[in-house]
Amino acid sequence: MIHIEESIIINRPIEEVFAFMSETKNLPLWQTDVVESRHAPEGPVQVGTKMSIVRAFMGRKMEGTADIVEYAPPTRYAYKTTSGPEVTGANICEAVTGGTKFTVTFDMQTGGLFSLADPLVARTIKRSVESGLATLKDVLESRTGAASL
Repeated sequence: MIHIEESIIINRPIEEVFAFMSETKNLPLWQTDVVESRHAPEGPVQVGTKMSIVRAFMGRKMEGTADIVEYAPPTRYAYKTTSGPEVTGANICEAVTGGTKFTVTFDMQTGGLFSLADPLVARTIKRSVESGLATLKDVLESRTGAASL
């Protein structure tokens, strides 16, 4: 199994961070490996929303789907894949002095021959998460006004 947990402090209010990061259409703006994202049904994200995400991963495009399994604004957003590798993850916001601590957790089940590549895959995912967090911080801290684009 691969486990990733990374955090960053974003100098913006918790409500703004949560609203931006939980909006499916914003994923390509901060998750550096996301090429395309959409959700169904139309309307606000909530428990039961189905996401479809296309990622560029290790030189290949991979499409996967996931269900939102927890949605508790402005603190927690969790998902579980329904296709592709078995992944569970959560995006967690915590109000701190001067802004929001944003944490990404990610667990991916691997097995068979694929598990031999766990260290390489884990490093690649960790770098992608770190890059995405830095991008999210830059995007949100450079904005003024509305909570989503």
